[in-house]
Amino acid sequence: MSMNVLIRGRLPAIATACLLSAALPTTVGMAKDKVKSGGDSPAALEMDYSVSIPTVDANGSNLDNAVITEILRGNIAENADALANLDATSIAVPEITLSVSSQSNDQTHDATVTLTDLLLENVVDGKAAGISLAGVTVVADDANFAFGAMSAANLDIAGILGIYGLVDIADRTGLETIYTDLVSEGGTLESEDVSCSFGGVTGAEFKARPLNTPLVEMMAVGQAMEDQGDDVDPATMGRFLKIYADILTAFETSEVSFEGFDCSGVDEDGRPMTFSVAGMTMGGMSPGIYPSLAMDGLDIVVEGDGSFSLDNLTIKPMDLTSTIAALEGAPAEVDEAWLEENARALIPAMEGLSLSGLDIDIPEPDTEGARIQAKLGAFDVSLARYVNGIPTDLDVSATNLQAAIPEGTGEDGLEQMLALGITDVDVGFRVAAAWDADSQTVAIEEMSLTGADLATVLIAGTLANATEDLFALDMSAAMAASMAVAVKNLDLTVTDAGLSDVILAVVAAEQGADPATLRPVFAGLAQGSVIGMMAGAADAAKLGEAINSFVAGNAKTLMIGLEAKSAPGLGMMDFMQAEEDPTSLIGKVNISAEAK
Repeated sequence: MSMNVLIRGRLPAIATACLLSAALPTTVGMAKDKVKSGGDSPAALEMDYSVSIPTVDANGSNLDNAVITEILRGNIAENADALANLDATSIAVPEITLSVSSQSNDQTHDATVTLTDLLLENVVDGKAAGISLAGVTVVADDANFAFGAMSAANLDIAGILGIYGLVDIADRTGLETIYTDLVSEGGTLESEDVSCSFGGVTGAEFKARPLNTPLVEMMAVGQAMEDQGDDVDPATMGRFLKIYADILTAFETSEVSFEGFDCSGVDEDGRPMTFSVAGMTMGGMSPGIYPSLAMDGLDIVVEGDGSFSLDNLTIKPMDLTSTIAALEGAPAEVDEAWLEENARALIPAMEGLSLSGLDIDIPEPDTEGARIQAKLGAFDVSLARYVNGIPTDLDVSATNLQAAIPEGTGEDGLEQMLALGITDVDVGFRVAAAWDADSQTVAIEEMSLTGADLATVLIAGTLANATEDLFALDMSAAMAASMAVAVKNLDLTVTDAGLSDVILAVVAAEQGADPATLRPVFAGLAQGSVIGMMAGAADAAKLGEAINSFVAGNAKTLMIGLEAKSAPGLGMMDFMQAEEDPTSLIGKVNISAEAK
C-alpha cells in the first residue's frame, strides 16, 4: 500500500472537503510530467486540474477573500500558518468546482466535482464550531455521483494541518479531537450499467496526534516505493516501515456506521443483477488496535444464473502491538533477509472472524448443468494469546453446513454416502485447544464432527511436554519441540443419531435380511474382535461389553478413555512402533469404556 493511499485514507472526509486539494500543488506538478511504468505498461498518464470558486462570503474573518480563495484552490502549504490561526464568524462558499482532465493512449477523460454551499461557522484560532456541505456531485465520462448533505462539529483545522507537519503544533503530543458528530446523508450513483443508492455515514469522534514525518516527506517516500516497484531500496523500505509504525499509533475513532447500499444493473453477459448491503459498522480504532468491521445483509442475485447471500460477516479486531514493536525496531536499511527473518514478528494478533446465514446457489463451473447449492448457519474463528505470531488459544467451529451430495464425482467418500442413500448433509464441526505455559500442556477441549440425524464423533484430551519452543522463531527448535510432544490422555465419545440404522438397512437389503436380526450378530463380532486384539488385557472385557451394547443399539453413546501409564505420555516413537504393530500401545495405556 502506498503512503499516498494511507494519507488520503486518514484525512477526515469533511475536513478534506473544507481544505480542498491540500496536496494539489504537488500532485499537479507530478501529473504534468509523464508517469511511466516498466515493462509492457500502457502509455503514460497526464492529468490537468483546475479549481473554480466564483464567490466567497467571509463574515468577521481575519483573512480576506483572496487568501481564503487561494487556500480553497489548493495553496494550503503557503498559507498554512494563516489558516491555523483563522478567526471568522462564518465563511460561506456557494460553489467550488474541481475539473480534472486526463489523457492516456490517445484517450481523454474528463470529470467535474462540485461542492455546494460549504459553510464554516464560529471559527476561533483555527477551530470551527461547525462545518457543512449541502451536497457533492461528480460528473464523469461514464458515471454520475450525487451525495447529500454532510456536516461535522468542532473541526480543528490547525490540528489537521499539524498532523501532516504543515504547521508547528509541538505542544500537542497526545491524541486530540479533530472533529465530532460526523453525519453524511448518502447519495446515488448512475451509469450505463448500474444504478446505486448509498445510505448515510455517522461517526461520533475522530482524534489524532501529529505524525513524526511531514506530509511532503511521506509523499516522497510513497512515490519512491511506487517508482522502485518490486526492487525497493533498503533505505526507502526502512523509512517506510518507520512511517507506517508511526501511523498505526496516531489515530483514534469512535464507532463509524454506514447505512449500506443497493445497486441494480447488468453483469458482463447482459443479465439483470442486484447487489446490496444492508449496513456496515467499523468499531472504534485506538493506537495499536485495528478495529472490527461488520457487514450485514449482503445479497447478490443474477437473474437466470444464481444467488449469494450472507446475513453477517464480522472481521474481529487486530492487536498490532507486536507488529509496531517489530517495525520500530527495524534498522535504517531493511532488506529481504530482514523481512524474512522477522516475518512472524510482523504478524498482527488477529482475533479472528465470523459469518452467519450463508446461502449459495451458483452454477458448478466444471460440470455442465450442475449447481453448487449450500447453506451455512454459522462459522467462527476465535484466536488469542499469540506467541511469536502464532495463536496459542484457538476455537474454530461451524454449524448447519447444509449441502446436496453431488453425483458422478468419483470421490470414494461421496460415492459411499450416496450408496447409503444419503443425498444431502447437515454437518458441523469444532476444534478448540489452548496451550498452558506453566504446565507446558495443550488442552484439547474438543475436536468434533457432527452430522444431523447421523452421528457425532468427539475427541478431547491433553498433550504434555509442550514447551514454548513449539512457537520458536527458529524452525529447527520448533521442529525438535514438536517431536517431543506426548499424548497424556484422550477421550473418544461417539453418539449414534441414526447412522447405524442407515448402514444396517443397506447391508440387510444386500443380504435379504432383517436389520434387527443383524444388529446382535455385528455386536458380537465387534466384541470378539476387540477382546481378541487386546490379547487378554485387563481392560479388554469391559471395552468389549461397551462396544457390544453400542453396536447392538442398547446404548446410543460410546465413551472410551485412554490414559498413558508413564509420564509424560505416548511419544512419537510409540506411534511409529504402532504403525507396524497397533497392539504395542495396549500395554502402555489404561483404557476405560462406558456405553449409555
